[in-house]
Amino acid sequence: MWGERLLEALIRASGVSAVVFVLAIFFFVLREAAPVLSSPEFHWGEFLFSTAWYPTSATNVRYGTWALTAGTAAVTVLAMVLAVPFGLGAAVFVSEFCGPRLKETLKIVIELLAAIPSVVWGFIGLTVMSRLLVQVAGATVGVNVLNGGIILALMSVPIIVSIGEDALKAVPDSYREAGLALGATRWQLVWRVLIPAARNGLLAAVLLGVGRAVGETMAVLMATGHAVQIPHGLLDSVRTLTANIAAELGEAPAGSDHYRVLFLTGVVLFAISFVVNLTADLAIRGVRRK
Repeated sequence: MWGERLLEALIRASGVSAVVFVLAIFFFVLREAAPVLSSPEFHWGEFLFSTAWYPTSATNVRYGTWALTAGTAAVTVLAMVLAVPFGLGAAVFVSEFCGPRLKETLKIVIELLAAIPSVVWGFIGLTVMSRLLVQVAGATVGVNVLNGGIILALMSVPIIVSIGEDALKAVPDSYREAGLALGATRWQLVWRVLIPAARNGLLAAVLLGVGRAVGETMAVLMATGHAVQIPHGLLDSVRTLTANIAAELGEAPAGSDHYRVLFLTGVVLFAISFVVNLTADLAIRGVRRK
């Protein structure tokens, strides 16, 4: 009796602690960013919609993150354009077309891809992909939006495959049996029965992949060129919000406006990640209800 109560208390405390830790992180970041909001050099309009990022200027300090936001969006959208077809296609293949041995082998490979550190992906983008883009695409600089998008796509595919396969496996076998009994081919069964039935779970997989791409730091820091500008093509260098924080936080004097603005950028990223993950969680709950 006491053992069951103790176990229930531990499980409840673990669940509550996760929420407390997230709120504590958000409070810490917001607390560090709050003093800059009263600074005469800070303006919300400039912070959100200006492309001028000159935090160390001696005469005209400006904290515009619009170019950084555009760089983040460009790399993330390109990564999803590449990752979603491959990820969902691989999930369908693993779930519905693989034999048992091949399925286990592919699962191991996918897990290994997910376990590769982001800095290793960054090295691949910096040393391998950059040279290929210069030689094949004729890029002037090999570190650009295309490089970052490809690397982020490779990093997002394992998440999409894993969650997508779980969503397809959650579809009751009676759906498959009914479709085959009506004479549907394997592809017709996948396209007209399984994908519609698992659409919420597949959407959750895509959204989690988006969250992975938005929050990535080291890989995009090394693969995108780190140039503060709005990209006009796939071969333009950019800088993302996460890469900007990682590159400048160590050099910004503690307590300075520059230091505070970087934390405020973290608040913006926290809000974006929260919205993406919340949407994914709601989609997963929709699958479970069905």
